[in-house]
Amino acid sequence: MFDQLNLIVEDMDATLAFYRALGLGIEDDGRDWPPGSGARHVDIKLPNGTRLEFDNTPMVNMWRGNSSSSAVVIGFSVKSREAVDTLYTKLIVAGHKGVKPPHDAFWGARYAIVTDPSGNDVGLMSPIDPSKKSSMPTE
Repeated sequence: MFDQLNLIVEDMDATLAFYRALGLGIEDDGRDWPPGSGARHVDIKLPNGTRLEFDNTPMVNMWRGNSSSSAVVIGFSVKSREAVDTLYTKLIVAGHKGVKPPHDAFWGARYAIVTDPSGNDVGLMSPIDPSKKSSMPTE
């Protein structure tokens, strides 16, 4: 199910100001996370349940690596950790490019990234399992 749009931004402050001017109630300022890292992330839950997220390059490099030039990640949730692996394999076998193979992400989900035919990154994410959370990697 489509549930997330993640935009990779160059200037977090300018981006947040723009989307606030459009009328989004963004309370988070996206300060360094973890402190001093330069990595910034903002997560907004829209009224329809979809999440709009903004990440700067240092943050993106922590979870995606720098193996893609796509400035957007279209997120799809799947029902289980196993479903991430199954869907990723199905898409790769069908000829789509893998950007990030299935792995246990630091936030506790099973996560993978493939590209669509136009080169956009598409994230596949399982439900978060708190027992699978780990320390955030550094760049």
